[in-house]
Amino acid sequence: MRSHEVDYRIVGDDMQMVQVELDPGETVIAEAGAMNYMEEDIVFEAKMGDGSQPDQGMLGKLFSAGKRALTGESVFMTHFTNRGTAKRHVAFAAPFPGRIIPLDLASLGGEIVCQKDSFLCAAFGTRLGIAFQRRLGAGFFGGEGFILQTLQGDGLAFVHASGAIVERELRGETLRVDTGCLVAFTPGIEYDIQRAGNLKSMFFGGEGLFLATLRGHGKVWLQSLPFSRLADRVLAHAPQGEGKNQGEGSVLGSLGRLFEER
Repeated sequence: MRSHEVDYRIVGDDMQMVQVELDPGETVIAEAGAMNYMEEDIVFEAKMGDGSQPDQGMLGKLFSAGKRALTGESVFMTHFTNRGTAKRHVAFAAPFPGRIIPLDLASLGGEIVCQKDSFLCAAFGTRLGIAFQRRLGAGFFGGEGFILQTLQGDGLAFVHASGAIVERELRGETLRVDTGCLVAFTPGIEYDIQRAGNLKSMFFGGEGLFLATLRGHGKVWLQSLPFSRLADRVLAHAPQGEGKNQGEGSVLGSLGRLFEER
């Protein structure tokens, strides 16, 4: 099934959204809750699966939904269709600060492997699946478990990541990255997990116990600030326990507590 040929525009800088232009009859699929706004004549419907295989039957739809459940995503996807007679727009935003990466699957060999929670939306006809990591090291220590997400087709797909985005082209060389910084890569890249140096470096180097090793021929997309790292830093500085208030960490907050105690 050929994907619908949609047009798009990325809006914003660090808090981006993608505005998708739909011709009459065109459809875009998206994760549940990703829609930001839509114009008139756009109708949406929650469906089980991506709709790329309309003849798969109920059993096939349940199997597809089960695979999405393994990735931690909703078993339903939202389909947005232009039912009017003129071009209309629908916009989608990422759930956290970062960048949206447009991927032309036709020019990337028809497939992309990405983090299981990075998919945002795609042209109708794109197939979403899962990729099991065959190596035990990648499964237990890769940060994404045994499961990564695959996007297949010949249309446009959009994934989101946090921080700055780096696109690297590997031509047989090896790249070692923090496991949380990996966003996506093409099928020509071999993905594995290796120990981060000797024992002293692993436990005291501050770079984690394991690093993702990427080698082969193809493209790799990296993010500078994994959302998990940002969340850990926020939680580390968040007020904890009773007696904490909004002035925590400030001079006025400390003085306020002194007066409250008196």
